[in-house]
Amino acid sequence: MITEKAPGKLYIAGEYAVVENGYPAILVALDQFVTCSIEESADEVGRIISRQYNNDQLSWRRMGDRMVVDKRDNPFSYILSAIKVTEEYAKTFGRTMRIYNIHIDSQLDSANGRKYGLGSSAAVTVATVKALCRFYNLPVDKDELFKLAAIAHFEVQGNGSLGDVAASVYGGWISYHSFDRQWLAQQRQYLDLRSIIELPWPDLNIESLHAPQNLELLIGWTGKPASTSQLVDKISLFKARRQDEYRHFLDKSKDCIQRMVDGFHRQDLETIKNEIRYNRDLLKQLGTNSGVNIETSALEKLCQIAEKFGGAAKTSGAGGGDCGIVAIDSNTNFGKVLKSWAKNHIEQLPLSVHFIDSAKSVKASVKNHLTSTK
Repeated sequence: MITEKAPGKLYIAGEYAVVENGYPAILVALDQFVTCSIEESADEVGRIISRQYNNDQLSWRRMGDRMVVDKRDNPFSYILSAIKVTEEYAKTFGRTMRIYNIHIDSQLDSANGRKYGLGSSAAVTVATVKALCRFYNLPVDKDELFKLAAIAHFEVQGNGSLGDVAASVYGGWISYHSFDRQWLAQQRQYLDLRSIIELPWPDLNIESLHAPQNLELLIGWTGKPASTSQLVDKISLFKARRQDEYRHFLDKSKDCIQRMVDGFHRQDLETIKNEIRYNRDLLKQLGTNSGVNIETSALEKLCQIAEKFGGAAKTSGAGGGDCGIVAIDSNTNFGKVLKSWAKNHIEQLPLSVHFIDSAKSVKASVKNHLTSTK
């Protein structure tokens, strides 16, 4: 049996702006995982088996009189897309298709199945692609793994930046600039998959960051799951209707993330904290202007408590529920934050940053579009 795993993630800053080509965000990979195991099938039937996803639901809505099923929040859609894309890639190496069973195990949801917002769809996509690449003996490095998983994820979701995929592939703290998804969709119509993987992707840039030693990351969960894809859809409407305001938000977010990256380069926790606060203000204003409830009352309370004790806090990801993050000096007695959170029904997720050993890549080459600070 072949087993691979991929970590979950959280956004630190840059949400919503990062869905635009070339705009940056900062993310972190966490030590909770989706694990994918593959074994040859003993008969002529392949199976996808997951304890967590047995009762997963599909949501749907009306478009006029038509019923439209939304597959973007269903993990099986991502698993099937990962299989499709990886096998398409395997065929370009002359591999013979086989029948197998896939076992999926996820730590990214709560015990009762509620989602924490840790990027489970990205992690299950990455874990499945990784495992299938080993199963078919495909020579892939992290760059190629990212591209395969990004294609598989994008072909289900149709929006989003794919930053969560990057965090699951590269691990640790990263700065991520999103690539041109329209370009990718066009290339998929005309080029074979192997050619697309070998090309440099417009605007894509991924940089590994090193956090200051005194940076402690606290994660609070509000208990209310949120759908990233549906929230991004709502912001897209605001973008179409009020383009000048949206462009102003993009420019401010880009400047903020660049200052924060500089803070990482200088190992300057205060700069990082100040820019987290500034990014929170930008997102709150975006929510107000668009009518999208990005910072819920529970997330606002999470942030207020953290700020009271010297932390810099904001929503993580699309908001509307899920998690908030806090950057705080590790020398601070942040136990008071956690105690106050608990009194306000905010659950601490005791997670750590997960780093992926680059030596585990089958190929060690790094493409020109990927930079790394040492």
